[in-house]
This record gives sequence, C-alpha cells and structure tokens, in this order.
Amino acid sequence: MKKLLNLLREYLWRPVLIHKFFMNDQLHRPAPSLRLLATLFTMTMASCSVGPDYHRPEVPTPAAFKSATPAEAATPQLGHDWWKLFNDPALDKLEDEAIKENQSIQGAMASVEAERAAAKGVKSAFYPAISFDPSVTREHTSANTNINPNNSSNGATFTNYTLPFDLTYEVDIWGQVRRSVEAANAQVQASQADLEVVRQTLEADLAQDYFTLRSYDAQYKTLTDTVATYQKQLDLTNVQFRAGLESASDVASAEALLDSTQTQQLEIGRQRDEEEYAIAILLNRAPSDFTLTAGSTSVDPPIIPAGLPADLLRRRPDVAAAEANLAAASAQIGMAVSEFYPQLSLTGDAGFESIRSSNLLDWSSRIWSLGPSVSFPLFNGGKLSANLEQQQAAYKELLAQYRIQVLSAYQDVENSLTDLHSRADQAKAQATAVAASQDYFRLAQLQYQQGLVDYLTVIDADRTLLSNQLIAEQILNERLVSTVLLMKALGGGWDGNSPPPIH
Repeated sequence: MKKLLNLLREYLWRPVLIHKFFMNDQLHRPAPSLRLLATLFTMTMASCSVGPDYHRPEVPTPAAFKSATPAEAATPQLGHDWWKLFNDPALDKLEDEAIKENQSIQGAMASVEAERAAAKGVKSAFYPAISFDPSVTREHTSANTNINPNNSSNGATFTNYTLPFDLTYEVDIWGQVRRSVEAANAQVQASQADLEVVRQTLEADLAQDYFTLRSYDAQYKTLTDTVATYQKQLDLTNVQFRAGLESASDVASAEALLDSTQTQQLEIGRQRDEEEYAIAILLNRAPSDFTLTAGSTSVDPPIIPAGLPADLLRRRPDVAAAEANLAAASAQIGMAVSEFYPQLSLTGDAGFESIRSSNLLDWSSRIWSLGPSVSFPLFNGGKLSANLEQQQAAYKELLAQYRIQVLSAYQDVENSLTDLHSRADQAKAQATAVAASQDYFRLAQLQYQQGLVDYLTVIDADRTLLSNQLIAEQILNERLVSTVLLMKALGGGWDGNSPPPIH
C-alpha cells in the first residue's frame, strides 16, 4: 500500500503529466481520466489510512507488589460503591448525595458531553455537506457588454432569481478523516476517564473527611469525659486543701491539668468544625446549612487485597486517561502525514435560475454543475514537515507522561500497603500502651490514697492515659484513611469496560 501511495504521489507531482491527465488539450475541459482518477481513488484507496496505527506501549510491570503479603495477592473485589465495605450508613448517605450534587462532578460530566458532541462533529466529515442558498438580486448591466438582453443603449436592469443546492464532499483517500475520528474518540475516552478520576477523588476525599471527623468526635468525647473527671478531682483536692490534707501546689497542679485538657478539647472542636465545613462543600452545600450529628466509628478497617500490578493498568482511570491521550496523539500524527498527499474534493450545485419569477421553477430554468478538484501540496516552506515534527514530539511527551502515570499507580499501591501494615502494627502496640497506662493510673490512685506517692504521680498517670487514648483514636483514623487510599489506588472498583452510570 505504501509503495502504491509513493508511486501515485510521484506520478501526480509532475506538472506536464498533471495537465495531460486532467485536461483535454483541444477542448480545454476535464478529460475522462479525471473521472477515472476519482473512481480509482474512491474505490481502491478509501480504506487506506496513512500514519502509524496505535499500539499500547510497553511499560515495566512487576510480577507482584513488594509490600503485599501472600494473602493480599488475590484479586480485589471492589464495586463502584466501595465505601459500603465500611458498613457505615451515614457515610453511604453522604457519598450518594455528593455524587449527585458535587459541582466538580457536574463540570466533568459537562466536559464528557462536550467531547462527545465534538466527536459527532468530526464524524460529520464522512458525509457530503449540502446547503440551500436562495437569493434574489436586482442588477443593471452595461450597454457595452454582451449581457444586454434588449440591446438597449442604456444597458438593462433586471432581477435574477436563484434557488441553488450546493454540495461539497472531500474524499477521505488518505484516512485524514478516519484519523481525526480516531483522535476524537480517544478524547471522549480520556474525558470519561477524567470524569472517573474526579468521581474517585471526590469519594475518597469525602470518606477521609468523614473518618477524620468521626475521629475528632471520639477524641472530643474522650476529652469531655476526662474534663469531667479532672473537675471532680479538682473539687476533691480543694476540699482536702481546706481540710489541710493537700498543699496549694496540688491544687494548682489539678487546675493546670484541667485547663490544659479543656484547651485540647476546644482545639479538637475547632478542627471538627472545619472537617464538617469541608464535607458541606463536597455536598454542594453552604457550611451554615449543614450539620453532621456527632457519632463514632470503632470498626476495624476491611482487609483489601491488592491483586497483581498487571491488572492495575486496567483498573486505574488516570492511567486510562493518559493512554487515551496518547492514542489521540498517535492519530494526529496520521492526520499530519495525510497533509503531504493530494486532497480530492467533489463540488457541485443544482437548482433553478431565472430573471422572471413566473418561470423560475420551469424545467428550462434548471442549472447544475458537478466536478472534482485535486489540491497538491507542492511547496509550503516546510510547514507540513514542521507540523508533523510537532505532532511526533507531542506523542513522545505524552508517552513519557503515560509511563510516569503507570509508575505512579504502582507507587500509590505500595505506599498504601506499607501504611496499612505499619499502622496495623502501631495499633497493636498502642492498644498495649493504653492497657498499661490504665493499670498505671489505677495503681497511682491506689498508692496516692495510701499515702505512698504524691499527687504529681497521679497527674502524670492521668496525662499518660489520656495521651495514649487520643493516640489510639488517631491511629484508628489513619488506618481507615489508609484503607480508603488503597481502594482509590486500586481504581475504586472502576473498570474501563463497565464505567459507572452518569447521573
């Protein structure tokens, strides 16, 4: 096929041959060979598309994730509603509302619709363009021209009525239109994948904000209970001080412990409010119009297998978007190559024309013309070569971005697995620390009541227990957030073959 293209191009590039092929020297009108050329091009070359055909590039693919345990090598079973694995009805409700109302989702959906409409516009080039352009023209001709119907010395004035239908059709010999359709379809796929990236980012951000807010709720409750306990201890210390059983320093220590804990409580409340405001924005609500009742979540994060790295490329919408952009760039190279070859167009018009409206629609008033035209890019100062080089460079840039995106996908999974394993170990160690600090607090109280230790020991035990309890609640939140990030890193249940419905 390429040899045939080169032969045709070399043949048609010779000016003498072009003239003999297209024109009858005696009659100065198109020769029959022109019709033959149009037929030949249309019938034998219509299936030819110049330029490279897209193939998925090779990327490094490890056999398994480094941070995954053998049990985590199984294929993850994630649905589009992956957050339901946490079994939290409040989170389910928030996620459903966010998907329907979030403005980032609405904007990404509009982008998909725009790309689909653009693709339809590109496909229209497969068909001829037909227009109807009626006109009425009042004219006055010179007496000194051959357009003088009455041979008047003053010329002639008349009205010209025209009802033409115009046709234009560019024959897609070299596949320029087909390549443009390939590029447009790839852009549609990229926009759909981008929509899924926005959707997954929204869902993951909302889940993270929700679990962080619940962590603040748990910490706030712990601090509230502790403040009540410290207030009782301060009251008791004041009573004992007035009875001469405690020193002023013990009272001051009890007051300082209460005040610092209340400060922590206020700070946690402030951070909780900010998380609630963030959730309101994700739901497309004003912060003043949204309130999330305080609650808690104490469930262990679900165990999510990571599967194989090779499967990750199919499940990650950001990787799919990068590849779709790469495919579009490949098609655009083909479009640039096609500009080096002759372009064949068919143009024609038919209709009625008369200087009198009374016989405008008579058969004798009919007009028509039909003929092909060929455009040869003989010289353009290197414009076509520069455009081809530009498209090839753009492809190389997107190829590098695609490979970076693949490596980033692997990194996201590895990071999430490492975080989960590390924080699971931290949770076990912290649970031991909480139990030990509870024993320490009980022992300190007992020894203080027996006069074996001073009040500072009790205060230290209080602070140690509170600190460990707060750290344990923070670690639980980090484990939940890391699980959310792992689900997102694994594609959030997305599969390019079965995208979620657009609301």
